[in-house]
Amino acid sequence: MATSLLSHLTRAPETRGQGSFVLVAGLLAAASASASLIFACATPFAAFGALAAIVLPLRHAIAAVLVGFVVNQAIGFGLLGYPHASETYAWGAVIGAAAVIATVVSAPTYRHAAQLGAVAIYPIVLIASYVGYEAALFAAIPALGGGDGFAAGVVGHLAFVNAVWLIGLIATFEILHRATSRADSGHAASSARGN
Repeated sequence: MATSLLSHLTRAPETRGQGSFVLVAGLLAAASASASLIFACATPFAAFGALAAIVLPLRHAIAAVLVGFVVNQAIGFGLLGYPHASETYAWGAVIGAAAVIATVVSAPTYRHAAQLGAVAIYPIVLIASYVGYEAALFAAIPALGGGDGFAAGVVGHLAFVNAVWLIGLIATFEILHRATSRADSGHAASSARGN
């Protein structure tokens, strides 16, 4: 599976097509909904940023991650009862910015790590993404408070959660990518035969 995904991912970004954006944005929206409902405040945006930056050109990767972020916030405020307070809105903005930073950090890391092989790419990109995400959140503590969320046990647990999510996202992307590629191939063959 990793070899197949790597062959898809090492193509130039412009050859990946709009279908990849729709697939990744949809996958991140669904994953964000799941994570938001299960973990509430622990949506794995570093994993989202890593996958999006690996699969998509940077601009599309950022857009796909923001789709996941908007779903997260809609569920948080709409279903989970996040308080409508300035501090909550501020943390929401910081989390969105941190998700974008995680994605931006992941893109050049992926380009450099791609030379190392399929197995090494994912952990390297995830580490960079997670460090970028957590650093952005940590930078907001002086203004917004909440430093207790950065205890070593919490940060370590969330790193593990992001790693597990990235594995699941890669596997799901591969399955969906293969399914849509087969469907597209079947449609193209049918069209070529005049059916």
